[in-house]
Amino acid sequence: MIIKSENMILDLLVQTDPKGIVKFESEAGIVRMIPFAGTVSGPLFQGIIEPCGVDTQITNAADVRHMSARYILTGTDHTGSPCHIYVQNEAWFTDGARPRPWHSVPTFITDSKALAPILHANSFIGEGIRDDEGLHIRFYKAES
Repeated sequence: MIIKSENMILDLLVQTDPKGIVKFESEAGIVRMIPFAGTVSGPLFQGIIEPCGVDTQITNAADVRHMSARYILTGTDHTGSPCHIYVQNEAWFTDGARPRPWHSVPTFITDSKALAPILHANSFIGEGIRDDEGLHIRFYKAES
């Protein structure tokens, strides 16, 4: 899949809650749950990441990390209508490390009549980038 900047649909600026992180280790691996909230901008949607978002990261004994983030966006679609977008974002990293930038596979569910034909029918790729503002997660329409 190819990422093109003109295909960006959402740009999330994530704020994690370090005090709310829960982590434990066992012989099978490490489990870390990271709560977060934030803001969202983009050509299709403006709004917030509800503060109930959580990124669950499991690093197994072979040092493969699986990231599974689930959260809800609340705001307005490009027509000005209020709506929600549920996001499930998945990524896998080897050697326990996260490349920079890292890539993920998001899926979406929305109650927006304008966004449903786009978000329910297309393939997307996510990209995580840390910059001076913080952690950005950007979603793009995927091209082959």
